[in-house]
Amino acid sequence: MPEAKGSLAWLWLSVLVIVLDQLSKWIAVSNLEMYHQVPVIEGLFSFTLAYNTGAAFSFLADAAGWQRWLFAAIAVVVSVVLCIWLSRLDRSKRMEAIALALILGGALGNLYDRVVLGHVVDFILVHWQQRWFFPAFNIADSAITVGAGLLIVDMFVGKKQAES
Repeated sequence: MPEAKGSLAWLWLSVLVIVLDQLSKWIAVSNLEMYHQVPVIEGLFSFTLAYNTGAAFSFLADAAGWQRWLFAAIAVVVSVVLCIWLSRLDRSKRMEAIALALILGGALGNLYDRVVLGHVVDFILVHWQQRWFFPAFNIADSAITVGAGLLIVDMFVGKKQAES
């Protein structure tokens, strides 16, 4: 008997990511000052407010503004592809569905910022003392990263399960 198709039920996870992302960004904008660090774990982790007009690691942030719409269009296309992928995915492929839902939620969370605000709100800052800084990020970025990691893990785990 063939596997049941359609994993759109996991869209609740995408919605949760969007809600948590937008709520956390609202709190950050309401309570943090631009580039002022609020230590959470001294020397390792802080909150700070930063606006990113570019993509990952501020790629194209210094462009003249056209990048806003390019990245918005890419996010829309990726979101449509992820929805189609989820709709066709066997229900038994939970890890893959979770990964796709996390990526979708993160993409839509940042898309909202990009379209409505003209920039993405970042506020999580990981650093080593005050010498090495990872670029500031947000909940949406975290969901995309975790989702991508789960897809990679699923490629290897799923392959091993199929071989046995």
